[in-house]
Amino acid sequence: MTTFPALEAVSADSGFRRTTIERRPVGAHDVEIEIDYAGICHSDIHTVRDEWGGARYPVTPGHEIVGRVRAVGEQVTGFTAGDTVGVGCFVDSCGRCEQCTQGLEQFCAEGVVATYNTALPDGSATRGGYSAGIVVDERFVLRVPEALDPAKAAPLLCAGITTYAPLKRWGAGPGSKVAVLGMGGLGHVAVKIAAAMGAEVTVLSQSLSKQEDGLAFGAADYFATKDPETFERNRGRFDLIINTVSADLPVEEYLSLLRVNGVLCSVGLPTEPYSVRPGALIAPQRVLTGSMVGGIPEHREMLEFCAEHGVEAEIELIGADEVDAAYDRVVASDVRYRFVVDVARTLA
Repeated sequence: MTTFPALEAVSADSGFRRTTIERRPVGAHDVEIEIDYAGICHSDIHTVRDEWGGARYPVTPGHEIVGRVRAVGEQVTGFTAGDTVGVGCFVDSCGRCEQCTQGLEQFCAEGVVATYNTALPDGSATRGGYSAGIVVDERFVLRVPEALDPAKAAPLLCAGITTYAPLKRWGAGPGSKVAVLGMGGLGHVAVKIAAAMGAEVTVLSQSLSKQEDGLAFGAADYFATKDPETFERNRGRFDLIINTVSADLPVEEYLSLLRVNGVLCSVGLPTEPYSVRPGALIAPQRVLTGSMVGGIPEHREMLEFCAEHGVEAEIELIGADEVDAAYDRVVASDVRYRFVVDVARTLA
């Protein structure tokens, strides 16, 4: 076992405290990573505050991890000490089921092992990236291209893959018209990726406060959803809408913005069910769907795409003792656009 400094929350309202955690010995196929940066995802907040239920305290969150290889197992051939690598939302799967063999490990039939808060046989739970080190099976370790800034690459391990996968799946590219709903941590990355794919991108946000940023990131248009004219002006316009927000939505209003055969894909998790009349889907032949991150091959593809096109997250680098305040700011939508914890300098 190797012991690393870490942050943990012991209850829904405890906030974080410094601690040390033990990582398993490096096995034959394992990679030990010295963590440099860990992005803060809204999922971290939902889990730590038990807003989704099922939090296994103490919780050490973090699934947007970038660091350097410290040691490798005797059978590891793809990585060597000093390599810059990343870890995303999951760290293990069976490797045998239909989904795993198709590169869709996130849907493992035996249950994917999340980077944090997944129960382990000994009764403990996996611990994530708010720690100085982690040991991961080499199958789930991702090489971070040299062209990417390591701190700005960290959010790509969640926000990047979460938006890249559905944009690719539903045909974002030259000639397509894509709307991104929400301009937060996920949305701003979605705008950059969709624009890099060659799509005509429109941002739909509550207000115009981030309009200048949205246009700079590659959007051609920017509309406030609080303005009723937004829906009239854009009715039947888009081939694809990527919904990145977790707020409850009048879904049929957004479906009306789609062309025939258009797709509304949600990657955020609202607290209430959607209410949709079948006619809103049938008559215009529209699709209402969702997407959950991506498999490991798609992670690798996404990182190479972002490196090639200069896509990185816009971040605010913070120290380990600022995480509680950062959580409050995320909830208040007071960040542009992703917090990243400087683990190496403030926690290790």
